[in-house]
Amino acid sequence: MIEERELIERAQNGETGAFRELVERNKKNVYYLALDLTGNHHDAEDLSQEVFIKAYHNIKDFRSDAKLSSWLYRITVNTNINQYRKKSFKARKLQENIDELKPSQELSMGRDEPKSPEQSAEAGLIQQHITSALQRLTPKERSMFVLRHYNDLPLKEIAEIHGVKEGTVKSMLFRTIQKLQKELSFYKEDFGWGSTHA
Repeated sequence: MIEERELIERAQNGETGAFRELVERNKKNVYYLALDLTGNHHDAEDLSQEVFIKAYHNIKDFRSDAKLSSWLYRITVNTNINQYRKKSFKARKLQENIDELKPSQELSMGRDEPKSPEQSAEAGLIQQHITSALQRLTPKERSMFVLRHYNDLPLKEIAEIHGVKEGTVKSMLFRTIQKLQKELSFYKEDFGWGSTHA
């Protein structure tokens, strides 16, 4: 398999095939982040497409010392925030098809074990409440939470993506989790929330 660094250099030299390969390698992660940020499949696809269009036009500006995934995440987050500002999005509808959510978004409550129809229905309802609660956050709060808790990114990388200090990320995550705990207080025992640490 061709090294990512070589593909980036070739894409920066105008080789469209190399850029297409970079898209293939990164499109799932970008889409899932976009889905977490927007809350629905249609907007996630639109956002992903716009991200790669911007990446294509700006690939020559990509610094070789940076991580491509972080760069793409930054474009995704910023594009989503800009779209939010432009359209003044109202509260998003709940996810229409819960099956479109990626498995890592499901709660960890025995998700690897076979579920009864009742358990599946309950898990779906809980996920709807989580999705709904996330959509009531600001785009920046939502993106920081998603990058940290759905994508397991370190605080330093999240800070770089958002162009802020690490301490700012910590305090925003702390406040965001407090908001979500308030929204989802009736699931406190299910989540095992005993503290508000990010």
